[in-house]
Amino acid sequence: MSLPFYRSGKRNILFLLTLFIGSASFAQLKPALADSFFNFINANKNRASVYITRNDSIVASLNENKLMPLASTVKIMVAIEFAKQSAHDVINENNYVPLSELDKYYIPNTDGGAHPAWLDYAKKNKLIKGDSVKLVDVARGMIIFSSNANTEYLMDLLGFDNVKENISLFNLKQHTPIFPIVGSMFIYQLPKKTTEDKLIRSISSLSDKKYSMEAYDHHLDLKEDSGFKSRFRPEEFTMKLQKMWSDRLPASTTREYVQVVQALNKREVLDEDVFFPIAEVLEFPMESKAFQAVFKHYGVKGGSTGFVLTHVLYFTMKDGTRMEMAIFFNELNSGEEEKLEGWLDPFEAQVIFDAAFRERVKF
Repeated sequence: MSLPFYRSGKRNILFLLTLFIGSASFAQLKPALADSFFNFINANKNRASVYITRNDSIVASLNENKLMPLASTVKIMVAIEFAKQSAHDVINENNYVPLSELDKYYIPNTDGGAHPAWLDYAKKNKLIKGDSVKLVDVARGMIIFSSNANTEYLMDLLGFDNVKENISLFNLKQHTPIFPIVGSMFIYQLPKKTTEDKLIRSISSLSDKKYSMEAYDHHLDLKEDSGFKSRFRPEEFTMKLQKMWSDRLPASTTREYVQVVQALNKREVLDEDVFFPIAEVLEFPMESKAFQAVFKHYGVKGGSTGFVLTHVLYFTMKDGTRMEMAIFFNELNSGEEEKLEGWLDPFEAQVIFDAAFRERVKF
């Protein structure tokens, strides 16, 4: 069983790279796929939320104030806290972290292969020294590959309360509590002599505060007990329980996440020196010369579960043009999610580069 709780943004980056490398024209855009994505939203407005801005003007909006699960997009808030503490010398991003510390929070087959993919990348790129890796590479693995284990480790290191404080720092009014994602999965393990329906009723009765506390308690179990993670029984994490888990993930709105990345895009809210580590982690596409030829900076993060697909991006072009985009879906089935995954990148590229298409994107 695998829980594909991530969307790294890598496919989006590769698709855009073909545009930049190929030519400056629209020859490599895929309008038919962009239309498919657009048409799906129009046919399923109750399951979608969209907010797109360009140079402070609204390009498109749909259910932009609707609270929806963020999936791995919430890791933007962790990345921001990492950048703040790195810039202010609270942590040293060049310190090495033993891989064994990260492994405490890795539950096999629960992250869509994100953590193993990051480890493979780290090995191939010689980032691992003596079974340890730099803290900044842990943060990049959280964003680029969407490793949940890296995220859980970083939240503990940075302080859960410090990460949560970024909600008020960015003046977000519709953001549910941020809690340990890996730890929260253990809430759904069936106690002895408890039926699934009884467990569902018990979890349903938990307030957001109590739910967060239980997730944190299990996080501590993972941190302090080397054998605790072996108690996770994936066969008991049924689709019904996975759906409930997905629905109770940290949630916010497309409008608020555009508000966050708009501040990052305009280099506001945070101290100036914080934007160097922000660039290292969230703006990894800028390591490509093709991106450097077009953009001053470009940041991206997405997420998914079996039912949710979220994606947030921001950029400033060399000519000063700014855009921010947040697109969230919930209540998807696996077939719909797979199709949307294939259509999302062409849709975003069409919005970015085709002015006529932007004029059509109304809901």
